[in-house]
Amino acid sequence: MTESGENYGMFVIEPLPRGFGVTLGNPLRRVLLSSINGSAISSVKIEGVEHEYSTVPYVKEDVVDILLNVKSINLRAHTSRPGKLRLRVEGPGEVKAGDIIMSPDFEIVNPEFHIATLDGPNSKLEMDLNVETGKGYEPAASGDGRPIGELPVDAIYTPVRKVNYTVERTRVGQHTDYERLNVEVWTNGAVSPAEAMRQAGQELVEHFFRFSTVSESQSQDGDRMMWAAAIPSSQYNMPVENLNLTMRTLNCLKRAAIHKVGEVLERDRDELLRIRNFGEKSLDELDERLREIGITHPGLWTQESAPDPLPVAAASEQAIEEEA
Repeated sequence: MTESGENYGMFVIEPLPRGFGVTLGNPLRRVLLSSINGSAISSVKIEGVEHEYSTVPYVKEDVVDILLNVKSINLRAHTSRPGKLRLRVEGPGEVKAGDIIMSPDFEIVNPEFHIATLDGPNSKLEMDLNVETGKGYEPAASGDGRPIGELPVDAIYTPVRKVNYTVERTRVGQHTDYERLNVEVWTNGAVSPAEAMRQAGQELVEHFFRFSTVSESQSQDGDRMMWAAAIPSSQYNMPVENLNLTMRTLNCLKRAAIHKVGEVLERDRDELLRIRNFGEKSLDELDERLREIGITHPGLWTQESAPDPLPVAAASEQAIEEEA
């Protein structure tokens, strides 16, 4: 980090391999703008007002203008729970965000922000403000379950207002094919740019970590299941008795609760060899019988014994033509 303040921060990441500037910068920007936790006012109840097209006596702004101003109040939350704030002002003068009666759970970041103007000796403005936490932006929606007089407000949860990144060439020693990633972050002050960057990095790590835990066996299992599902249903549901297997091999499969050809295709070589009394000879016989009906099962071969298989797609097309 080269520069950081309450609302602006500049972060530099270097050196990066060529191409990684955009690879890291683009997802960082997207996550910063959409997935940082924040708090916002989601609805308001103004004393004496039943809908947003009303006016409040001795208040210069109409209700729509008041709601637009309330939407821009920036809150710093000290809790993850929703809460409620209250505003009560009497007499002529300007009503600011700092006039809101605060609770220990929330803090006004822009207390000088204008809400309304009272212009009469008997003027009064009272309102309850419901605060929620979330991510991104949630447009106002008049829910059926909302109490009468509770006015929805567009909730701008994200504290990040703008993100910009640039990629520059840099050098390491004599090598000039490296990149420098510069990321600029502007926030509303509810969250510091450094904290926003930390949350964005953590969010990306949590999602990318899932890929690092995928084992080769899990990948192969998924490929085999998709491959088996591509076999025509007439072959997939064919009873194993129709393969003309020897009684020994057939009984082994049945003892393992394998009754259809498709159930054979969902198992690999090691799984089949774990079946009691099912050995290499039975495996070769099963492979031969499957080939006779146009199915090649790569999961039955070792790397050394793998023949040149008939492409699965071609076998499937051939079977479909025979069905037709």
